[in-house]
Amino acid sequence: MTQAMTSSDRRKRGVVLSSQGWQRLRAAEQQLAAQHNNGNPYTLDQLCAVTGLSANTLVKARRRQKPVDLTTLDTYFAAFNLVLTADDYLLPEDTQRLESSLTPQRGPLNGPLSLDSPFYIHRPGVESSGTQEILTAGAMVRLRAPRQFGKTSLINLLLGHAQDYGLRLVVVSLRSIDRRCLGDLDQTLRWFCAVVARALGLPNQLDQRWDGLFGGIYSCTDYFETYLLPASDQPLLLVIDDLDELFTYGDVATDVLGMLRAWYEQGRYGTEQNLWLQLRLVIAHSTEAWMPLNIHQSPFNVGFSVELPPFNLDQVQELALRYGLASDEGDLLQLLDLVGGHPYLTQLSLFHLAQQPLAAVVEQAIAYDGIYSSHLRHQLEMLEAEAELSEAMVQVATSSAGVKLPPQVAFRLQGLGLVRFRQQLSVASCELYRQYFATLLEN
Repeated sequence: MTQAMTSSDRRKRGVVLSSQGWQRLRAAEQQLAAQHNNGNPYTLDQLCAVTGLSANTLVKARRRQKPVDLTTLDTYFAAFNLVLTADDYLLPEDTQRLESSLTPQRGPLNGPLSLDSPFYIHRPGVESSGTQEILTAGAMVRLRAPRQFGKTSLINLLLGHAQDYGLRLVVVSLRSIDRRCLGDLDQTLRWFCAVVARALGLPNQLDQRWDGLFGGIYSCTDYFETYLLPASDQPLLLVIDDLDELFTYGDVATDVLGMLRAWYEQGRYGTEQNLWLQLRLVIAHSTEAWMPLNIHQSPFNVGFSVELPPFNLDQVQELALRYGLASDEGDLLQLLDLVGGHPYLTQLSLFHLAQQPLAAVVEQAIAYDGIYSSHLRHQLEMLEAEAELSEAMVQVATSSAGVKLPPQVAFRLQGLGLVRFRQQLSVASCELYRQYFATLLEN
């Protein structure tokens, strides 16, 4: 039963789930669904059966916009073996906190979601497995998904858990390095070491420790082994984001990827005294590496692989519920076909569906002033930069059967989220892209 509540509290009607309470409840729902529902998120009907609460009551509690009885939250939490505490809800007299909690979503979500965002959709097994992995000595997690699929939001969640366990945290985005550096292995590795040292609050000792006689790979490895890793007894979680930025620099990419594989193997197969056990690597990228890699030097066939899939119907239904929408299954299936479960486009669609009917969204889907116009223009700019990609997308968008493309081209289109694979054929990943690029690019 409820802890930290006085009898006066019990008589008060009208409380709202706090961010902490909402996060605890979602995590417990996910865990129970993994055990008893084949990992699939509970539908609203299933939640009614599990909790004994009505659909209207559950919707009100989960939307966090209107107060519900304290006993309702107590019942809801107890159904998932949780004890409701005073930190899990906000009382009406807590005006400032309540107003902050009930602030409506003023605009479409853009960018990574915060750890306590009610709009973060958990993927069954992904978050829990990823967290377990980064707490394992010498681990490597490979995270792949197209742009705006939630990689950074997931990374933020993993970083939050890692911080709770006392790990040192460093995130390096290869998008922030000058391209002139990426063409030179030694400059790339020196930049990498300098960025990590700065993030850890350590002085730059590259001039004292870097030995050109041994080459960049050896010097970088030695810098980590003799300086960065032993600087603290705490394990180091190192996230390398936007790894695909390397892929167009063949020789540099091959050497850097081989070095990461070697680091993983040193931690995986070394002794307990091995400092490389202190390192946990997360590498995030959008597309497959298309350059030839020796299978024994590639980091893409070791460690723990995470691929973020599009949202399925159950996840779209859950997200619609969090937006306070009562869309029927037919509408959500139509939306799923239009945007293919693309997480960002799904969020964008649901935000606007609170203001206009689905028919209007579909009718204006590829309009220059439609809700998807900014996203579509960005995708177009990415294609127009390379004629080969544009031509390939025209073929895909105008084919109903799918097109067999050169692997390098197919992987790059997949990395943009524009295509999905049907065996060896590439097909448009959603109706929105098919319509837009068939209409625009063939002209």
